[in-house]
Amino acid sequence: MPLSRITGVLRDELERLSMEGRAKGKEFVIVDVKKPQGKKGPRFLLKGYGDREFIRMNSNSYLGMSLKDEIIKIEEEAARKYGVGPGAVRFISGTYFPHRELEKKLAQFHSREDAMIYSAAYVTVIGVISSLVTDETIIISDELNHNCIINAIKLSRPKDKFVYKHLDMEDLEEKIRNSTGRARRLIIVTDGVFSMRGDYAPLHRIAEIVNHYDSNFEENIITIVDDSHGVGAFGSTGRGTEEMTGAMADILIGTLGKAFGVNGGYVVSNETLTTYLREKAITYIYSNPITPAEAACALRVLEILDSEEGKMRLKHLRELAERFRKGLSEAGYETIASEHPIVPLLVRDTRRTLDIVKYLLDNGILATGLNYPVVPKGDETIRFQINADHTDYDIDYVLEILRKYRKYRWS
Repeated sequence: MPLSRITGVLRDELERLSMEGRAKGKEFVIVDVKKPQGKKGPRFLLKGYGDREFIRMNSNSYLGMSLKDEIIKIEEEAARKYGVGPGAVRFISGTYFPHRELEKKLAQFHSREDAMIYSAAYVTVIGVISSLVTDETIIISDELNHNCIINAIKLSRPKDKFVYKHLDMEDLEEKIRNSTGRARRLIIVTDGVFSMRGDYAPLHRIAEIVNHYDSNFEENIITIVDDSHGVGAFGSTGRGTEEMTGAMADILIGTLGKAFGVNGGYVVSNETLTTYLREKAITYIYSNPITPAEAACALRVLEILDSEEGKMRLKHLRELAERFRKGLSEAGYETIASEHPIVPLLVRDTRRTLDIVKYLLDNGILATGLNYPVVPKGDETIRFQINADHTDYDIDYVLEILRKYRKYRWS
């Protein structure tokens, strides 16, 4: 029978993951969404749970745009005009008017010459890095960078690579010195906001270091920042880690699949670089883009971000995150100081992480436990993500459930 032997090997591996508490298990299926009512934010219904309602504390939709009636209407209207899918890759016949308008608006939003959108942020990172690595390139990467960066480096096969300690600028500088004279091109790549922790890269310090050593490399030191969790959720105008640090990367990567509420990824830089990527980036050339309707939605979200409504949503988001972070600390839990709506609860134990997640589920709360290898051993975490469509009532309810767990089940 085909696959008979390999199936046994794979089954054993799955059983081992389950025994160690590292299996993700079956996925929850959302079957309905109830819009906010009164003091409550959105509630989600799951397959197999009847009419029980859940607060979603593990969504990347930071601004709540995916449930906003105005955005839904825009998607419906654009789908009627352009169809539900692009039908081709960009260079054949898959480029629609909303795609180019969105790229122009993204470039303007980030004060860059040009932008290009991809089908996802993950493939944006892979396409950008693999296109810029030569056999005379060294890459230096933060040790807690996202999986997409790690795999992009593997795919790119640089001349050499170094990993610096998380946010440790002295270690970064040492790695740059060790690279001097060994390559024509040096790439420093980092997350903007680190997705498991909510802390962020000191781009101003990285820029200072790069300016000091750039002349040592014939083809420059290039800084690439993936700020997928920063853009639209961080900073007073939603411009992410660059806004928070007052510094700009050479190449900035973002996503439309989190704060913007739709799908897709993008990169902004100078026009020569984006033109080069349109010719060389395999994940752009050979993949369909997001739908024209999604692009139209993202365009409107950008307009909202640059309005008083956007500023108020971001202010509300920061206040909710602070309320939750403060409540965790007061209840005796360990978290990480930040202004970002990612609020981690550091459990530091796989079994307890699973137990807390189940306790939350039993009390109508969806939260995600992060265990090794997603996070290092000893950093087992429950990642809570605050959204602008949460309410004070929602936050206080979740905190009350966590206080009860701490009082009655933590031992």
